Amino acid sequence: MELAEGKQKFIEAWGKLGSEWGINRTMAQVHALLLISPDALTTEEIMEELSISRGNANMTLRDLMGWGLIEKQHKPGERKEYFYADKDTWNIARQVAQERKKRELDPVIKILNELNSVEGNDKDPAYKTFKKSVADINKLAKNVNKTLDTMLKADENWFWGSIFKIFK
Repeated sequence: MELAEGKQKFIEAWGKLGSEWGINRTMAQVHALLLISPDALTTEEIMEELSISRGNANMTLRDLMGWGLIEKQHKPGERKEYFYADKDTWNIARQVAQERKKRELDPVIKILNELNSVEGNDKDPAYKTFKKSVADINKLAKNVNKTLDTMLKADENWFWGSIFKIFK
């Protein structure tokens, strides 16, 4: 397989994986392109490489910066903006986990905490089932939250070493 074909396969695969992570396909493909590019790229280079419109490229680049996955760079004497992706996969995984936690898990935990204040009759089976389900899900969500917080703060080697110890 030639490099050009390998790059295309990687971009397509990262696009599919990204959509599983809650990132749209184009966003993941732009990220993939920047991951495998040794130098920062301009919007025009990204548009040309991926055959996307300027509007789509600009919106996608803005979203990737919002997720903290890419940075905008300026080169002295040039007006163009360049975009660069961190190549450290541990940093990428932590950043994606942090954003998903903020966008998905934190709002669920907030709602579950509010649902703890629902009042009712302890002898009512519907109330007891509701309270138990909410409490159990809240406990699970808080444990997932603690695990993610540990991951976000951890050194990569320590984190994976700890995970592998659990499964031995």
